Amino acid sequence: MTSKQISIGIGIPMIVVGALLAVLLAPTQIQIKDTIEFIGSLIGILGVLIFIAGLFVRKTPQITS
Repeated sequence: MTSKQISIGIGIPMIVVGALLAVLLAPTQIQIKDTIEFIGSLIGILGVLIFIAGLFVRKTPQITS
């Protein structure tokens, strides 16, 4: 359950924010366009990695003492 919450709560918003930075904000800033595109792409890629990692998390048994 927690892994799905991480995927949906962190991964998807990072993908959306990265795409918005790269597509909408970069064309408005002429001098630092390349930097904004790079940071937006980086955020998006990290979001995809977190999303995929959240899908493949498996539950570990609890250790009882």
